[in-house]
Amino acid sequence: MAGSWTSVGPDVHLDWDPRTGRQGLADALRDAVRTGRLAHGSVVPSTRALAADLGIARGTVTRVYTDLAAEGYLRTRQGAPTTVAAHGGPPASPPRAAASEPATRWSLRPGSPDLSAFPRTDWLAATRRVLHRAPSSAFGYTEERGARPLREALARYLARSRGVLADPERIVVCGGYSHAMFVLATALRERGERDLAFENPSLWIHRDIAAAAGLTVVAVPVDADGIRVSELDTPAVVVTPAHQYPLGMTLAPGRRSALARWATTTGGLVVEDDYDGEFRFDREPVGALQALAPERIAYAGTASKTLAPGLRLGWLVLPRALVDPVRAVLTAQGWRAPVMEQLVLAELIDSGAYDRHVRRRRTAYRTRRDRLLAALPRALSPQGISAGLQVLLTLPEAGPAERDVLAAARRHSLTLETLGPHWHTPGPHRQGLVLGYATPAEHAFSGAVEALSRTLADVLG
Repeated sequence: MAGSWTSVGPDVHLDWDPRTGRQGLADALRDAVRTGRLAHGSVVPSTRALAADLGIARGTVTRVYTDLAAEGYLRTRQGAPTTVAAHGGPPASPPRAAASEPATRWSLRPGSPDLSAFPRTDWLAATRRVLHRAPSSAFGYTEERGARPLREALARYLARSRGVLADPERIVVCGGYSHAMFVLATALRERGERDLAFENPSLWIHRDIAAAAGLTVVAVPVDADGIRVSELDTPAVVVTPAHQYPLGMTLAPGRRSALARWATTTGGLVVEDDYDGEFRFDREPVGALQALAPERIAYAGTASKTLAPGLRLGWLVLPRALVDPVRAVLTAQGWRAPVMEQLVLAELIDSGAYDRHVRRRRTAYRTRRDRLLAALPRALSPQGISAGLQVLLTLPEAGPAERDVLAAARRHSLTLETLGPHWHTPGPHRQGLVLGYATPAEHAFSGAVEALSRTLADVLG
């Protein structure tokens, strides 16, 4: 028979057989601390409460607590609750990331906005309005495509800001772009597709997701005008036309037309990853490719770059023929986006607060980009500077190599990402750094740029 307590402190299951008495209870508590089920610093029940919960004498619990305090598992103080000692038994499994990669003070790794700039006040105000106005039924089970208020708000927002041709019936809310990629790749596989093309180079994580869904990943090269449409030989392709990741060019007008024509004439599917389309600095944003062939192009967007990746909110605007297949995948997964976050984002969009936040961040990120470019050595060639939250810094052919830059960066407590992993196959490729200038908090940006300058000075001589 096992016991548990619930009346005071954390609700923790104890693997304790009353027949084992005091020693068995002590062993059960030690195990709860060692495995992390009782977190360091957490309050444990009083001796009176635990004795009442377990149906044993209070004196037994008092003696067990005294023994565990002497062993360093518990901390007891007169007039204060008993807590788990901060230096008690360690958790059974320390985080693997901490062991595999030393922590650094600075980071210019791409893929994240400035999280300290999350619009907390606007989000809180929108949350209050949702809680005040939303009917109780809004918090029930939502349909697979997502909460209708968010799909309606997205349809309006995407039409005015990105030129997307959408209606709520064609929008599916997902748990970020990675989830959207997996769902879409799974739907393609289940309708008989086998291959999915990606630009070369492209973000390797997304290629791995497509492969995990059962598709064969095919590489299609890019040049200064974007993806080479003439080399497409698959039923579907993923592209980043507004700001190619990681090289940074915008898909040229002729290529945009050619890609839409390829999809229309061959019956192919284009997946448009518009991951940072709101952030263009030197001219008006380029409209979404989707409008050229809405029944052949699936548009994918996300709040990860405008707000925060931790929200796990992304969306697909699908050709009508793909709505039911994608919906079927979501049904099979049993997955739904958290309804509260969906309703708050819808309110943020409809109130205008989302647009205001994007405009503020666009100005702030342009200023950061300019500061970063001003600090770079003239010998290096930055690319993709007109848009987005990162730039590509191409390294000279004579060196240094990417591995040398990473080693120097570690010496200066700086985390960087290189171009190398983005190529589909190993071998001799252009080398460079993908610098995410949006990542640091505002107070840390100058330090990150200074660390980068010291790193480049080390390797360039």
